[in-house]
Amino acid sequence: MLAGTRQSGHIGAMQIRLDDQLATETLAALIADRCAPGDCLALSGGLGAGKSTFARAFLRHLAQDPQMEVPSPSFALVQPYETPKGAVHHYDLWRLDGPDALYELAWDEACEGIMLVEWPERAGDLLPEGALHLTFAPGDSEVSRLVELTGWPEERLAGLNP
Repeated sequence: MLAGTRQSGHIGAMQIRLDDQLATETLAALIADRCAPGDCLALSGGLGAGKSTFARAFLRHLAQDPQMEVPSPSFALVQPYETPKGAVHHYDLWRLDGPDALYELAWDEACEGIMLVEWPERAGDLLPEGALHLTFAPGDSEVSRLVELTGWPEERLAGLNP
């Protein structure tokens, strides 16, 4: 993984090159280790950009179960998990009818735990403040990806480029 850091006030911004799936899984584990109840990760990027790979690795690491089945919440919109760090809600908002529909999906309750949100722009103003935004894009090879991280203080982003 290669990384460069830009600074914008006290909120950090970082771009990381993920050379392969293992690099994506490593980043997911590093971020999972920093998460606590009340944290929200907002995953953006086109189809096939790496959001689901990141989400599976993140959830498996939090659950301390590398073989755990992690179904896509695309159809159900939300998939809850219990982990040693507490409740985690994985949302895929691709098919969401509008932000108001989130109230029917335990959104308020989920904000108390850890949230993983794919297609976060569909949540509108309901996305929690202080969310870590991860924007995935294709890299320079078929398996590489670029991810930009914004929204967390610089000290929380430090060390994410192993």
